Amino acid sequence: MGIRFILMVNKQGQTRLAQYYEYLTIEERRALEGEIVRKCLARTEQQCSFVEHRTYKIVYRRYASLFFLVGVDNEECELDIMFHLEKAHFMLEEMVMNGCIVETSKSNILSPIQLMDKSS
Repeated sequence: MGIRFILMVNKQGQTRLAQYYEYLTIEERRALEGEIVRKCLARTEQQCSFVEHRTYKIVYRRYASLFFLVGVDNEECELDIMFHLEKAHFMLEEMVMNGCIVETSKSNILSPIQLMDKSS
């Protein structure tokens, strides 16, 4: 999956965490974050959690007072997440507990999932 960035934003639209996996200048990042945050925060809970913006597909989810936004390549993502939704939830649960990030190691997060895949 071509993840381009991950954002954590509060309900007021302030970025609390931003991680980019492609080069963007500070100005481009600020503009992109502002546009995406306004677009996602304006949506109702009845609307789906996928938004297309520029060349990205934004997948977002609200947990408590934080929004988690993931920008991926426009042609990827939805089917991967839809067919492996339980894995996406499991990875998030491995990384975040009670609102705190408890694990950042990719191998530690993915090892239980790989064990589940081997057993099934």
